[in-house]
Amino acid sequence: MRTTVFIFLSFFTARCFAQDADYNDFRRKNEGFAHIYDKSLRSDLSAFTVGGIEESMGKGKLKEIPVKDYGPNYIGFDSNGIKVTIKAAPFFATRHKLAKEGNHVVKIDNRPFYGNYGKVPSTAIAQVLVMIGNDTVEVPEIAYRDLYNPNFTYADAGGERRTKDAVYLSPDKRTFYIYMLNKDDTGSYEVTWVIQDKKYLRRVLDWGFTQ
Repeated sequence: MRTTVFIFLSFFTARCFAQDADYNDFRRKNEGFAHIYDKSLRSDLSAFTVGGIEESMGKGKLKEIPVKDYGPNYIGFDSNGIKVTIKAAPFFATRHKLAKEGNHVVKIDNRPFYGNYGKVPSTAIAQVLVMIGNDTVEVPEIAYRDLYNPNFTYADAGGERRTKDAVYLSPDKRTFYIYMLNKDDTGSYEVTWVIQDKKYLRRVLDWGFTQ
């Protein structure tokens, strides 16, 4: 299921994609790989993220938790006592405050957002469910409430369903990474939710790889 992220190397060099001049881009870069200063986290992230691809040379692969199931609105992983499910739900514009510049949506509920920026989303990340053994790890809403139009799978040239999403285990087994790479019309975004010692630690978010 998992296809290597390195196919996006050619896109990485064009991260600063052209933005229409008639509206502002309020999305931030301060959650990206460039702002990760913990050496252990940075080393792990560089093994699979597009944001860290320039530091990936010579890095070994991290162990992956396999995909268990998927559908149009979810993807699930299950192995080694770790269960992860990412769920999406329809986006109803009437339930949210949309800030526009001309015909372009620049903020949703007073926040910049990721996923077809400038357009009204059709879906949103609704939940990130994590269980380690019998323990539930709470991933707070703030970690995904600005992420829209996820594409959990895609069809390859032969029509087989594949995914770029994965769950990776750190070598010391203390940390695992829930990774989602999402391509859209205004530049792909990738998000990694970091779980450490059975607690949500942070997310790492980069965007603007392709148009």
